[in-house]
Amino acid sequence: MTHPTTMLLARYADGGPGLDDAALWSIEVHLDGCADCRAQLAAEATPATRDLLDRVAVSLDRALEASPSPARQRTRAGAVHRRWLAWTLLPWLAVTAAVLGCGMLLDAVEPSLPSLVLLLAPVAPLPGVAVAWSRRTDPAWELIAATPAAGLAMVLRRTLAVLLVVLPALLVAGVSTGCSLALSLLPCLAFTAATLVLGALIGVQRAAIALALTWCAAVLLPSVAARSLSPALQPGSTAVWAVTTVAFAALTPLAASPFRRLRSGN
Repeated sequence: MTHPTTMLLARYADGGPGLDDAALWSIEVHLDGCADCRAQLAAEATPATRDLLDRVAVSLDRALEASPSPARQRTRAGAVHRRWLAWTLLPWLAVTAAVLGCGMLLDAVEPSLPSLVLLLAPVAPLPGVAVAWSRRTDPAWELIAATPAAGLAMVLRRTLAVLLVVLPALLVAGVSTGCSLALSLLPCLAFTAATLVLGALIGVQRAAIALALTWCAAVLLPSVAARSLSPALQPGSTAVWAVTTVAFAALTPLAASPFRRLRSGN
């Protein structure tokens, strides 16, 4: 580490005459980490400068004494909710729970219809997952995305927070309507993992919308129109859903890099 010469420190203490911006910047950076040079700089200060510094110190002490107490530091609980949960998720989770509740009621009122709980299970977590990592819905997205804690790890934490609400709701709905629990939960997990993998390419929100529209057009609406459950949700499809879930879950770690870029499609 090269220390500034005594002459440079003296000129810096005198206001920096003859020193260009690069020299001033390098001296200031060095002084920030070198106590010896700061002590030498103090010795180079003129009596007028010392008097000015003393008066500034007295003024600062008075201002600090008269100022209000420092703001309360953020608690660990606050840090946890920023990593695990965005408040913008709550309305979407409430809507998801309400839609599943309506599905339960329709299953009870119209038993001739295919189970709406099963038909809604794959897309139930998608609204929450779409909102969990999106610059359009999280006002602090750019600040959070630039922190070391961001990236795939934060996306997974927030996705888990969504599943902790959606999966119990599906479990209750499945038990209440007599649906297969495997066919209630496995498609939900498969679509969640698929959203994250596809989201690495086109953005989580776009991926969730694309998968939801595809499911509604290919399975949900035809099943309701035909009043018959799609083969994709018949008991024999459980193994296929299990393999699909494991496959997309295994691909998810490969999607880590795009979630670290602010210019991603989220």
